[in-house]
Amino acid sequence: MNTLFSPPEMPLVAILRGLAPEEAPDVGRILFDAGFRMLEVPLNRPGAADAIKALLKIAPDDAVIGGGTMLTKADVDEVKEAGGRLMVSPNCDPDVIAYAVSRNMIVLPGVATPSEAFRALQAGAHGLKLFPAEMLPPGAVKAMASVLPPGTPLMPVGGIRPDNMAPYVEAGATGFGIGGQLYKPGVDHAALKASADAFIASRAALLR
Repeated sequence: MNTLFSPPEMPLVAILRGLAPEEAPDVGRILFDAGFRMLEVPLNRPGAADAIKALLKIAPDDAVIGGGTMLTKADVDEVKEAGGRLMVSPNCDPDVIAYAVSRNMIVLPGVATPSEAFRALQAGAHGLKLFPAEMLPPGAVKAMASVLPPGTPLMPVGGIRPDNMAPYVEAGATGFGIGGQLYKPGVDHAALKASADAFIASRAALLR
């Protein structure tokens, strides 16, 4: 396992699918003010690289910004050249994982089985995106955590809400990726703030 990544305690990664570059500064400020420090912009929507650049311009020094749905080495290059440091994928491709590691990115590939998890770690992944979490209930996460190297960051993604985080943490999850339950294109800013605050409050309660 690559141990160079030292994430904040129980990181919450905001998944900003479809974020338009012109919307990025306002969305970013709301999330940063709430306490989010890891943001990903999936590449399977137009304007992702420009949105990453816009977020970087207003990000706090301790923020980590990058891309999601990164499937190829070209995707890695695109995000790296935009200034991003985070590589997130929905799948486990050891060649792409190793390439992203070689480009000094924080690499969180998607896995759904122990076999994929071990392949990802062998390729240098810093942590694992457990995706889709709807297929991996807390019992499955507990079983996977029991066989992986101690300390492996495990981050369920998919259907995560403030009210269902606790069972995953009890099972061994160390963080979460949060998508449509937090952000959708065109979201009302007041609604985004309320949702962001709810996730941060749930995180704080679990850390007590």
